Amino acid sequence: MPVKHTGPKRAAADASGRTLRPAQRRRTRKAIVDATMALISRGMTPSVADVAAAADVSRRTIYLYFETFDQLLLDATVGALSQASVDRAVEASPSGGRVEDRVERLVRALHHVSPEVERLGRALIRLTVEAGPDSAERKLPRRGYRRVEWIETALAPWRDQLGDARTRRLVAALAMVVGWEALIVQRDVCGLSASEGEELSVWAARALLNATLQDTRATRKTRRRR
Repeated sequence: MPVKHTGPKRAAADASGRTLRPAQRRRTRKAIVDATMALISRGMTPSVADVAAAADVSRRTIYLYFETFDQLLLDATVGALSQASVDRAVEASPSGGRVEDRVERLVRALHHVSPEVERLGRALIRLTVEAGPDSAERKLPRRGYRRVEWIETALAPWRDQLGDARTRRLVAALAMVVGWEALIVQRDVCGLSASEGEELSVWAARALLNATLQDTRATRKTRRRR
């Protein structure tokens, strides 16, 4: 399930003015980034027009999802350099395997990035932070849609057990302890080594999983007593 974001309840619209659901918005963003990644992998330095044509969207739609074209190029480049390895880690998790193991495999894969990919990730964060507040028209996640999808996939066996609300909360919580932002805090604020940071993220992820399970069980016990 997609993560709900706080803020004005006005839904984002595409270039034709149609209101888009969160899942539709994520699919559109993914199509734009995937098209850009494909163009880059062919050795191109694509233009906005190239990406719009490849993704079958308008130029205006691209700028609804990305403040600048440089942000899109960075996002696609980071994806081209790192997505395959994380995809493999997620796909290697048995569909019926322990969620704790599935999440740990994902966390470790997200930590195994090259110095070049880390540099690009930091640049991507800088671009999105420096862009300033979103307009009411956009109100879309600025980055991290791949991370959210990976986390949702890892948690899939628990979806029915947790329910929609707890699943959304857990996805959002895990997104805070893995990925670029967590890596930067570990390196720059806490002074941790790469291996120390990786183990910290695994520990934090386990703590969130355990807390969610305990909360779910406590709620069920309360309901049975009524």
